[in-house]
Amino acid sequence: MTVATNNKLISVHPQDIKFQFELEKQCHCDLKLGNSTDQHVAFKVKTTSPKKYFVRPNTGIIQPWDSCVITVTLQPQRESPPDMQCKDKFLLQSTEVASHTDIDELPQDTFNKESGRTIEELKLRVVYVLPQSDSANTDVGSRQITDTSAVLQHVRSERDAAVQQTQQLQRELELLRQRRNRKTESGFSLRFALLVVLIGIMVGFFLNLSLSSPSTPSTPTN
Repeated sequence: MTVATNNKLISVHPQDIKFQFELEKQCHCDLKLGNSTDQHVAFKVKTTSPKKYFVRPNTGIIQPWDSCVITVTLQPQRESPPDMQCKDKFLLQSTEVASHTDIDELPQDTFNKESGRTIEELKLRVVYVLPQSDSANTDVGSRQITDTSAVLQHVRSERDAAVQQTQQLQRELELLRQRRNRKTESGFSLRFALLVVLIGIMVGFFLNLSLSSPSTPSTPTN
């Protein structure tokens, strides 16, 4: 068997198996395997910790210039590794197979070192990444609270301005009413005074008329 490490048959993206690690929770990572040749390529994924991980599918055949996605699942862990450094490794093996080969018909020795095939091997490391930190969440929450406070302050300012405008309009309306009432009262007083003067003139005119009229002479009696 020949083992090649330059990985000409299959490309892998990403080349690190990265998990957002959380205690007591399953974590998943998807890997895209691409066949960059005009041959049918069989692959198999192995790990140093088979009880911790599930790989689906862990074996398959990729047609020429095609690709597939495999999902690596980390089982729930009760404790995190020291300094979040994981020592687990994965090994991706690939080899050319005949075009008519079915996945269920792969010989058991397809990836065996004594099979005489040319097998490429690619080692993949496992990386644990902490989820978004509490401090980051706190910062986001603080920004949200600050934004909400700013909105409330803006609303209060607009409300106060509207109240002040309403009060100013009420004061102006009251002044208009008072002015109108004063004009009405002064107009009534003027008309009343003119009427009294007119009546006085008429009374004086009739008195003068009656006083200036000549008396009728009396008829002499026989």
